Amino acid sequence: MQMAYSLNSEAVAKATHEWLAKRGVKREDMAELVFFLQKDYYPDLKMEECLASVDKVLEKREVHNAVLTGIQLDLLAEEGKLLPPLQEMVYNDEGLYGIDEVMALSIVNVYGSIGFTNYGYIDKLKPGILKKLNDKHDGEIHTFLDDIVGAIAASAASRIAHRKQAKAEEQQKV
Repeated sequence: MQMAYSLNSEAVAKATHEWLAKRGVKREDMAELVFFLQKDYYPDLKMEECLASVDKVLEKREVHNAVLTGIQLDLLAEEGKLLPPLQEMVYNDEGLYGIDEVMALSIVNVYGSIGFTNYGYIDKLKPGILKKLNDKHDGEIHTFLDDIVGAIAASAASRIAHRKQAKAEEQQKV
């Protein structure tokens, strides 16, 4: 007989923040990516707004699930505990292995098509923390985490764009 079990959402959110920090990712790192994505469109954009948007994205359970799953897979690859040939694919962040991007897109999907374009752009350029996470020389594997962090930033940027558009439309009504 299987028991019904409900995990405490606060515990999941706390674990998400703790594991991001353990893997060297700060809220500010993600906010810098958001700023990078949106600064040309909103010259008055403040870092505080980017941080607030990152925080809102990080409240979502879908994001917690992706972060925790991705980090777990990265850690297992570091320890050599994945089954072959998956071990080699994740360890080497093989170009044809796209599951890491698919997991990241599950985050972006919550924020619409602009999130997809932001994600593709930032994933290609790898600015800021993404460059560090993508570096293979430090012994840490971030096959999943670099894409997830990019997706969080892309989603937060999309959230800002949607809010700014709604505000502009509201002002036009007045």
